[in-house]
Amino acid sequence: MFIHDDLQQRWWELEAKLVERFGKKPDMEAILFLIGIQEVGQIREKFTKEQKQDLMHVAICKLFSQSGYYELEKTDDDGWPHFKQLNPMPEMNLAEQENFLKDHILLYFQDHNFLD
Repeated sequence: MFIHDDLQQRWWELEAKLVERFGKKPDMEAILFLIGIQEVGQIREKFTKEQKQDLMHVAICKLFSQSGYYELEKTDDDGWPHFKQLNPMPEMNLAEQENFLKDHILLYFQDHNFLD
């Protein structure tokens, strides 16, 4: 239970920092979207629905590359990163999947000095 409580506490701290930075509490999709934008390095006023999905996919691949599930294969001419899967994802129930993703998001923000 302690590990889950620690994860939840760290998650609330991240949410508080994001609220401080952006003025509202982002949901998981918004956080993945932000990470995707960071990784692609393209800030636009408007993204298509497909581009938003692609950005979230980039974020997921980047997050799970931290644990060796994916690696960057190349960056295309438009600046979009492309990843290849190295290892299958572990079998998890929904709650475990959410905690696994949260833990990787927290690591990402820590590595980018957002959680000092």
